[in-house]
Amino acid sequence: MRMKQIHVAKHAPEAHLVKGFLESNGIAAVVRGEFLTSGWGELPLDVCGVWIEDERQYDRAQALLVAFLNGDIAREMRSRNWRCPQCGEQQEGQFTACWKCGAPRPA
Repeated sequence: MRMKQIHVAKHAPEAHLVKGFLESNGIAAVVRGEFLTSGWGELPLDVCGVWIEDERQYDRAQALLVAFLNGDIAREMRSRNWRCPQCGEQQEGQFTACWKCGAPRPA
């Protein structure tokens, strides 16, 4: 099992967003090179990247990432609004936890 780079980010926050998205879909990922970006100022260097821990998941990770970056997943989730079982607050579909009380979205 080898690691494989899946995404080159413009900066560390973008890399961590992608990493979190992949992990929320069951794909273990790491950010590499995030500390190198602070030393380069505004130079467009591709040093900050997201790597998946199991290269066998590359095709699935790539498909998910393309859908995420194109906005396909956000459009799909808009129609999946839910009500918090703990406080009753209405939630938009993209949230996995209640914005008001923090309760997790029911399965």
